[in-house]
Amino acid sequence: MVQLNENYLKLPGSYLFSDIAKKVEALKASRPDAKIIRLGIGDVTRPLPKACVDALRKAAEETGTAEGFRGYGPEQGYAFLRETVVEHDFRARGIDVSADEIFISDGAKSDTGNIGDILGPDNRVAVTDPVYPVYVDTNVMAGRAGTLGADGRWDRLVYLPCVEENGFVPALPSVPADVIYLCYPNNPTGTTLTREQLKVWVDYARENKALILFDAAYEAFITEPDVPHSIYEIEGARECAVEFRSFSKTAGFTGTRCAYTVVPECLKVKVGGEDVALRRLWNRRQTTKFNGVPYIVQRAAEAVYTPEGQKEIAENIARYLGNAKTIREALLGIGLKVWGGVNSPYVWVKTPDGMTSWQFFDHLLYDLNVVGTPGSGFGPSGEGYFRLTGFGSAEQTREACERLKKA
Repeated sequence: MVQLNENYLKLPGSYLFSDIAKKVEALKASRPDAKIIRLGIGDVTRPLPKACVDALRKAAEETGTAEGFRGYGPEQGYAFLRETVVEHDFRARGIDVSADEIFISDGAKSDTGNIGDILGPDNRVAVTDPVYPVYVDTNVMAGRAGTLGADGRWDRLVYLPCVEENGFVPALPSVPADVIYLCYPNNPTGTTLTREQLKVWVDYARENKALILFDAAYEAFITEPDVPHSIYEIEGARECAVEFRSFSKTAGFTGTRCAYTVVPECLKVKVGGEDVALRRLWNRRQTTKFNGVPYIVQRAAEAVYTPEGQKEIAENIARYLGNAKTIREALLGIGLKVWGGVNSPYVWVKTPDGMTSWQFFDHLLYDLNVVGTPGSGFGPSGEGYFRLTGFGSAEQTREACERLKKA
Protein backbone atom coordinates (compact mmCIF):
# COMPACT_ATOMS: atom_id res chain seq x y z
CA MET A 1 0.00 0.00 0.00
CA VAL A 2 1.28 3.48 -0.89
CA GLN A 3 2.24 5.59 2.10
CA LEU A 4 1.85 9.35 1.96
CA ASN A 5 3.71 12.16 3.63
CA GLU A 6 0.85 12.80 6.04
CA ASN A 7 2.18 16.24 6.91
CA TYR A 8 0.60 17.45 3.67
CA LEU A 9 -2.79 16.47 5.07
CA LYS A 10 -2.23 18.89 7.95
CA LEU A 11 -2.16 21.90 5.62
CA PRO A 12 -5.24 24.14 5.43
CA GLY A 13 -7.48 23.37 2.47
CA SER A 14 -6.05 25.93 0.04
CA TYR A 15 -3.43 28.60 -0.43
CA LEU A 16 -4.36 32.15 0.64
CA PHE A 17 -4.25 33.61 -2.87
CA SER A 18 -6.36 30.75 -4.23
CA ASP A 19 -9.13 31.72 -1.80
CA ILE A 20 -8.90 35.33 -2.94
CA ALA A 21 -8.99 34.33 -6.61
CA LYS A 22 -12.16 32.27 -6.06
CA LYS A 23 -13.94 35.24 -4.44
CA VAL A 24 -12.90 37.55 -7.28
CA GLU A 25 -14.04 35.08 -9.93
CA ALA A 26 -17.39 34.66 -8.18
CA LEU A 27 -17.89 38.44 -8.19
CA LYS A 28 -17.00 38.67 -11.89
CA ALA A 29 -19.52 35.92 -12.68
CA SER A 30 -22.32 37.64 -10.78
CA ARG A 31 -21.42 41.19 -11.82
CA PRO A 32 -19.65 41.02 -15.18
CA ASP A 33 -19.67 44.81 -15.55
CA ALA A 34 -17.76 45.37 -12.31
CA LYS A 35 -14.48 47.22 -12.90
CA ILE A 36 -12.21 45.30 -10.57
CA ILE A 37 -8.87 46.80 -9.54
CA ARG A 38 -6.34 44.30 -8.20
CA LEU A 39 -4.03 45.61 -5.50
CA GLY A 40 -3.69 42.27 -3.73
CA ILE A 41 -1.21 39.71 -5.01
CA GLY A 42 2.39 40.90 -5.27
CA ASP A 43 2.80 40.47 -9.02
CA VAL A 44 4.40 43.14 -11.17
CA THR A 45 2.53 44.77 -14.05
CA ARG A 46 5.20 46.64 -16.01
CA PRO A 47 6.90 44.79 -18.90
CA LEU A 48 10.40 43.38 -18.79
CA PRO A 49 13.09 46.00 -19.30
CA LYS A 50 14.06 46.34 -22.95
CA ALA A 51 17.68 45.56 -22.07
CA CYS A 52 16.56 42.18 -20.71
CA VAL A 53 14.31 41.45 -23.69
CA ASP A 54 17.13 42.28 -26.10
CA ALA A 55 19.50 39.97 -24.20
CA LEU A 56 16.88 37.23 -24.11
CA ARG A 57 16.32 37.49 -27.87
CA LYS A 58 20.04 37.53 -28.64
CA ALA A 59 20.64 34.48 -26.45
CA ALA A 60 17.75 32.61 -28.07
CA GLU A 61 19.18 33.30 -31.52
CA GLU A 62 22.61 32.22 -30.28
CA THR A 63 21.29 28.86 -29.11
CA GLY A 64 19.72 28.34 -32.56
CA THR A 65 23.21 27.88 -34.01
CA ALA A 66 25.47 24.87 -33.79
CA GLU A 67 28.22 26.95 -32.20
CA GLY A 68 26.00 28.67 -29.66
CA PHE A 69 23.72 25.81 -28.65
CA ARG A 70 23.55 25.08 -24.90
CA GLY A 71 22.36 21.86 -23.34
CA TYR A 72 22.41 21.27 -19.61
CA GLY A 73 24.06 24.17 -17.85
CA PRO A 74 25.76 24.25 -14.44
CA GLU A 75 23.21 23.71 -11.66
CA GLN A 76 24.80 26.54 -9.68
CA GLY A 77 24.31 28.98 -12.56
CA TYR A 78 26.60 30.22 -15.31
CA ALA A 79 29.75 31.95 -14.12
CA PHE A 80 28.97 35.10 -16.15
CA LEU A 81 25.83 35.76 -14.07
CA ARG A 82 27.24 34.71 -10.71
CA GLU A 83 30.27 36.97 -11.15
CA THR A 84 28.09 39.86 -12.30
CA VAL A 85 25.83 39.45 -9.26
CA VAL A 86 28.80 39.49 -6.91
CA GLU A 87 30.31 42.59 -8.50
CA HIS A 88 27.15 44.70 -8.52
CA ASP A 89 25.11 43.48 -5.55
CA PHE A 90 27.88 42.89 -3.04
CA ARG A 91 31.36 44.18 -3.87
CA ALA A 92 29.88 47.53 -4.90
CA ARG A 93 28.59 47.79 -1.31
CA GLY A 94 31.84 46.60 0.24
CA ILE A 95 30.42 43.15 1.05
CA ASP A 96 32.64 40.07 0.90
CA VAL A 97 30.87 37.43 -1.21
CA SER A 98 32.43 35.15 -3.82
CA ALA A 99 30.90 33.79 -7.02
CA ASP A 100 31.22 30.23 -5.67
CA GLU A 101 28.78 31.18 -2.91
CA ILE A 102 26.06 32.23 -5.40
CA PHE A 103 23.45 29.71 -6.55
CA ILE A 104 21.21 30.85 -9.42
CA SER A 105 17.66 29.48 -9.14
CA ASP A 106 14.14 29.81 -10.52
CA GLY A 107 12.83 31.88 -7.60
CA ALA A 108 13.31 32.99 -4.02
CA LYS A 109 9.98 31.33 -3.21
CA SER A 110 11.41 28.00 -4.39
CA ASP A 111 14.66 28.41 -2.49
CA THR A 112 13.14 29.55 0.82
CA GLY A 113 11.01 26.42 0.68
CA ASN A 114 13.63 24.03 -0.67
CA ILE A 115 16.31 25.04 1.85
CA GLY A 116 14.45 22.87 4.34
CA ASP A 117 15.63 19.79 2.42
CA ILE A 118 19.05 20.09 4.06
CA LEU A 119 17.71 20.79 7.57
CA GLY A 120 16.74 18.12 10.08
CA PRO A 121 13.10 17.52 11.07
CA ASP A 122 13.69 18.31 14.75
CA ASN A 123 14.85 21.90 14.28
CA ARG A 124 12.79 24.48 16.15
CA VAL A 125 11.75 27.08 13.57
CA ALA A 126 10.95 30.73 14.36
CA VAL A 127 8.90 32.93 12.04
CA THR A 128 7.86 36.55 12.26
CA ASP A 129 4.10 36.88 12.52
CA PRO A 130 2.54 37.95 10.15
CA VAL A 131 4.68 36.02 7.72
CA TYR A 132 5.01 35.04 4.06
CA PRO A 133 2.96 31.79 4.03
CA VAL A 134 5.59 29.74 2.19
CA TYR A 135 7.90 29.74 5.22
CA VAL A 136 5.23 28.14 7.38
CA ASP A 137 3.66 25.78 4.85
CA THR A 138 6.95 24.23 3.72
CA ASN A 139 7.87 23.49 7.33
CA VAL A 140 4.45 21.91 7.82
CA MET A 141 5.19 19.70 4.81
CA ALA A 142 8.54 18.71 6.33
CA GLY A 143 7.01 17.83 9.71
CA ARG A 144 8.69 20.63 11.64
CA ALA A 145 5.54 22.62 12.47
CA GLY A 146 3.63 20.17 14.66
CA THR A 147 -0.13 20.52 15.02
CA LEU A 148 -2.33 23.47 14.09
CA GLY A 149 -4.14 24.87 17.12
CA ALA A 150 -7.52 26.58 17.36
CA ASP A 151 -5.68 29.91 17.62
CA GLY A 152 -4.19 29.43 14.14
CA ARG A 153 -0.70 28.67 15.46
CA TRP A 154 1.37 25.55 14.86
CA ASP A 155 2.53 24.20 18.21
CA ARG A 156 6.16 23.52 17.21
CA LEU A 157 6.77 26.86 15.51
CA VAL A 158 8.06 29.85 17.46
CA TYR A 159 6.00 32.93 16.59
CA LEU A 160 7.58 36.38 16.72
CA PRO A 161 4.67 38.88 16.68
CA CYS A 162 5.17 42.04 14.62
CA VAL A 163 2.32 44.39 15.47
CA GLU A 164 1.61 48.03 16.13
CA GLU A 165 2.47 47.70 19.82
CA ASN A 166 6.10 46.73 19.15
CA GLY A 167 6.53 48.92 16.08
CA PHE A 168 6.60 45.79 13.89
CA VAL A 169 10.07 44.93 15.23
CA PRO A 170 10.20 41.29 16.36
CA ALA A 171 11.53 40.48 19.81
CA LEU A 172 14.10 37.74 20.25
CA PRO A 173 12.47 34.35 20.84
CA SER A 174 11.60 33.47 24.43
CA VAL A 175 12.41 29.81 23.75
CA PRO A 176 15.44 28.49 21.86
CA ALA A 177 15.14 28.63 18.07
CA ASP A 178 17.41 26.77 15.67
CA VAL A 179 16.22 28.29 12.37
CA ILE A 180 14.91 31.86 12.02
CA TYR A 181 13.15 33.28 8.97
CA LEU A 182 13.56 37.03 8.49
CA CYS A 183 12.18 38.95 5.49
CA TYR A 184 13.21 42.60 5.15
CA PRO A 185 11.88 44.80 3.70
CA ASN A 186 9.02 42.74 5.04
CA ASN A 187 6.31 40.97 3.15
CA PRO A 188 3.52 41.62 4.10
CA THR A 189 3.96 44.65 6.40
CA GLY A 190 6.36 46.68 4.24
CA THR A 191 8.36 47.56 7.36
CA THR A 192 12.13 47.34 7.77
CA LEU A 193 14.90 46.79 10.31
CA THR A 194 17.75 49.22 10.80
CA ARG A 195 21.33 47.96 10.89
CA GLU A 196 21.29 48.09 14.69
CA GLN A 197 18.05 46.13 14.86
CA LEU A 198 19.31 43.50 12.43
CA LYS A 199 22.59 43.21 14.34
CA VAL A 200 20.58 42.02 17.37
CA TRP A 201 19.49 38.99 15.34
CA VAL A 202 22.94 38.25 13.97
CA ASP A 203 24.38 38.40 17.48
CA TYR A 204 21.62 36.09 18.75
CA ALA A 205 22.23 33.56 15.98
CA ARG A 206 25.97 33.49 16.58
CA GLU A 207 25.58 33.12 20.34
CA ASN A 208 22.95 30.38 20.05
CA LYS A 209 24.32 28.52 17.01
CA ALA A 210 21.13 29.33 15.10
CA LEU A 211 20.67 29.73 11.34
CA ILE A 212 19.04 32.85 9.85
CA LEU A 213 17.24 32.47 6.53
CA PHE A 214 17.17 36.06 5.27
CA ASP A 215 14.75 36.88 2.45
CA ALA A 216 15.91 40.11 0.76
CA ALA A 217 13.62 39.88 -2.27
CA TYR A 218 12.57 43.53 -1.89
CA GLU A 219 15.94 45.15 -1.18
CA ALA A 220 15.83 47.17 -4.41
CA PHE A 221 12.93 49.20 -2.99
CA ILE A 222 14.94 50.50 -0.02
CA THR A 223 15.13 54.30 0.04
CA GLU A 224 16.37 55.08 3.57
CA PRO A 225 20.12 55.04 4.32
CA ASP A 226 20.05 53.11 7.62
CA VAL A 227 18.21 50.12 6.17
CA PRO A 228 20.63 47.35 5.12
CA HIS A 229 20.26 45.88 1.63
CA SER A 230 21.95 42.65 2.68
CA ILE A 231 22.31 40.87 6.00
CA TYR A 232 26.00 40.54 5.15
CA GLU A 233 26.39 44.24 5.88
CA ILE A 234 26.25 43.12 9.52
CA GLU A 235 29.50 41.86 11.00
CA GLY A 236 29.44 38.10 11.60
CA ALA A 237 26.40 37.41 9.41
CA ARG A 238 28.40 35.22 7.03
CA GLU A 239 28.83 32.76 9.88
CA CYS A 240 25.10 32.35 10.53
CA ALA A 241 22.95 33.47 7.58
CA VAL A 242 21.77 32.35 4.15
CA GLU A 243 20.42 35.16 1.95
CA PHE A 244 17.79 34.91 -0.79
CA ARG A 245 17.49 37.43 -3.63
CA SER A 246 15.12 37.67 -6.59
CA PHE A 247 14.85 39.34 -9.99
CA SER A 248 11.05 39.03 -9.84
CA LYS A 249 10.11 42.33 -8.23
CA THR A 250 13.38 44.05 -9.10
CA ALA A 251 13.24 43.47 -12.85
CA GLY A 252 9.80 42.01 -13.53
CA PHE A 253 10.89 38.36 -13.72
CA THR A 254 7.82 36.96 -11.93
CA GLY A 255 6.99 34.96 -15.06
CA THR A 256 10.51 34.69 -16.47
CA ARG A 257 11.80 33.09 -13.22
CA CYS A 258 15.28 33.87 -12.00
CA ALA A 259 16.72 34.44 -8.53
CA TYR A 260 19.72 33.49 -6.47
CA THR A 261 20.70 32.29 -3.02
CA VAL A 262 23.93 33.09 -1.15
CA VAL A 263 25.41 30.36 1.04
CA PRO A 264 28.75 31.51 2.50
CA GLU A 265 31.59 29.01 2.51
CA CYS A 266 32.28 29.77 6.18
CA LEU A 267 28.70 28.96 7.25
CA LYS A 268 29.00 25.66 9.10
CA VAL A 269 26.90 23.60 11.46
CA LYS A 270 28.24 21.26 14.12
CA VAL A 271 27.08 17.68 13.51
CA GLY A 272 28.40 14.93 15.75
CA GLY A 273 31.45 16.96 16.65
CA GLU A 274 32.21 17.76 13.00
CA ASP A 275 31.78 21.10 11.23
CA VAL A 276 29.62 20.60 8.15
CA ALA A 277 29.50 23.34 5.48
CA LEU A 278 25.94 24.17 4.47
CA ARG A 279 27.18 25.26 1.06
CA ARG A 280 28.31 21.69 0.34
CA LEU A 281 24.91 20.28 1.30
CA TRP A 282 22.98 22.91 -0.67
CA ASN A 283 25.17 22.24 -3.69
CA ARG A 284 24.42 18.51 -3.35
CA ARG A 285 20.71 19.23 -3.10
CA GLN A 286 20.74 21.44 -6.20
CA THR A 287 22.80 19.10 -8.34
CA THR A 288 20.42 16.27 -7.47
CA LYS A 289 17.04 17.99 -7.74
CA PHE A 290 17.59 20.98 -10.02
CA ASN A 291 18.86 21.28 -13.59
CA GLY A 292 19.48 24.99 -13.52
CA VAL A 293 17.89 28.13 -14.95
CA PRO A 294 17.83 28.31 -18.77
CA TYR A 295 20.81 29.97 -20.41
CA ILE A 296 18.66 32.55 -22.19
CA VAL A 297 17.00 33.59 -18.91
CA GLN A 298 20.38 33.98 -17.22
CA ARG A 299 21.55 36.21 -20.06
CA ALA A 300 18.42 38.31 -19.55
CA ALA A 301 19.20 38.53 -15.83
CA GLU A 302 22.78 39.57 -16.61
CA ALA A 303 21.35 42.48 -18.61
CA VAL A 304 19.71 43.77 -15.44
CA TYR A 305 23.14 45.08 -14.43
CA THR A 306 23.92 46.96 -17.66
CA PRO A 307 23.59 50.77 -17.54
CA GLU A 308 20.46 50.51 -19.70
CA GLY A 309 19.00 47.79 -17.49
CA GLN A 310 19.72 49.69 -14.29
CA LYS A 311 18.06 52.81 -15.69
CA GLU A 312 14.90 50.97 -16.73
CA ILE A 313 14.69 49.08 -13.45
CA ALA A 314 15.10 52.26 -11.43
CA GLU A 315 12.23 53.80 -13.39
CA ASN A 316 9.98 50.79 -12.73
CA ILE A 317 10.79 50.70 -9.03
CA ALA A 318 10.14 54.43 -8.77
CA ARG A 319 6.71 53.93 -10.34
CA TYR A 320 5.80 51.12 -7.97
CA LEU A 321 6.99 53.14 -4.98
CA GLY A 322 5.02 56.10 -6.33
CA ASN A 323 1.90 53.92 -6.36
CA ALA A 324 2.61 52.79 -2.80
CA LYS A 325 2.97 56.43 -1.75
CA THR A 326 -0.37 57.26 -3.39
CA ILE A 327 -2.07 54.43 -1.49
CA ARG A 328 -0.36 55.33 1.77
CA GLU A 329 -1.34 59.00 1.56
CA ALA A 330 -4.92 58.19 0.58
CA LEU A 331 -5.37 55.85 3.55
CA LEU A 332 -3.77 58.32 5.95
CA GLY A 333 -6.02 61.00 4.50
CA ILE A 334 -9.16 59.12 5.51
CA GLY A 335 -7.85 58.55 9.03
CA LEU A 336 -6.51 55.00 8.86
CA LYS A 337 -3.28 53.77 10.48
CA VAL A 338 -0.74 52.81 7.84
CA TRP A 339 2.78 51.33 7.67
CA GLY A 340 5.13 50.43 4.82
CA GLY A 341 5.12 51.99 1.38
CA VAL A 342 8.43 53.81 1.94
CA ASN A 343 11.07 51.10 1.52
CA SER A 344 8.65 48.59 0.07
CA PRO A 345 5.86 48.27 -2.51
CA TYR A 346 3.55 46.97 0.24
CA VAL A 347 1.24 49.10 2.36
CA TRP A 348 -0.04 47.62 5.62
CA VAL A 349 -3.19 49.16 7.06
CA LYS A 350 -5.11 48.62 10.27
CA THR A 351 -8.70 47.72 9.51
CA PRO A 352 -11.23 50.37 10.64
CA ASP A 353 -14.04 50.08 13.17
CA GLY A 354 -12.95 46.73 14.56
CA MET A 355 -13.52 44.92 11.26
CA THR A 356 -11.78 41.59 10.78
CA SER A 357 -9.36 41.43 7.88
CA TRP A 358 -11.75 39.28 5.81
CA GLN A 359 -14.65 41.64 6.54
CA PHE A 360 -12.54 44.52 5.26
CA PHE A 361 -11.61 42.40 2.22
CA ASP A 362 -15.29 41.80 1.46
CA HIS A 363 -16.08 45.50 1.92
CA LEU A 364 -13.40 46.55 -0.55
CA LEU A 365 -14.25 43.79 -3.03
CA TYR A 366 -18.03 43.98 -3.10
CA ASP A 367 -18.58 47.68 -2.37
CA LEU A 368 -15.55 49.23 -4.09
CA ASN A 369 -14.43 46.43 -6.46
CA VAL A 370 -10.87 46.72 -5.10
CA VAL A 371 -8.89 43.57 -4.32
CA GLY A 372 -6.43 43.49 -1.41
CA THR A 373 -5.11 40.77 0.90
CA PRO A 374 -6.51 40.00 4.37
CA GLY A 375 -3.82 40.20 7.02
CA SER A 376 -5.04 37.05 8.78
CA GLY A 377 -3.90 35.07 5.74
CA PHE A 378 -0.32 35.86 6.79
CA GLY A 379 -0.70 34.52 10.32
CA PRO A 380 -2.56 35.11 13.61
CA SER A 381 -0.93 38.49 14.26
CA GLY A 382 -2.12 39.66 10.85
CA GLU A 383 -5.72 39.72 12.03
CA GLY A 384 -7.04 43.27 12.08
CA TYR A 385 -4.66 44.34 9.30
CA PHE A 386 -4.76 44.41 5.51
CA ARG A 387 -2.18 44.51 2.70
CA LEU A 388 -2.35 46.60 -0.46
CA THR A 389 0.37 46.68 -3.10
CA GLY A 390 1.90 49.30 -5.36
CA PHE A 391 2.24 46.87 -8.27
CA GLY A 392 -0.85 48.04 -10.14
CA SER A 393 -0.81 50.67 -12.85
CA ALA A 394 -0.65 54.31 -11.79
CA GLU A 395 -4.09 54.94 -13.28
CA GLN A 396 -5.75 52.03 -11.50
CA THR A 397 -4.00 52.89 -8.24
CA ARG A 398 -5.33 56.45 -8.37
CA GLU A 399 -8.81 55.17 -9.23
CA ALA A 400 -8.76 52.73 -6.31
CA CYS A 401 -7.73 55.52 -3.97
CA GLU A 402 -10.55 57.73 -5.21
CA ARG A 403 -13.00 54.92 -4.47
CA LEU A 404 -11.54 54.60 -0.98
CA LYS A 405 -11.93 58.32 -0.33
CA LYS A 406 -15.57 58.27 -1.39
CA ALA A 407 -16.50 55.12 0.54
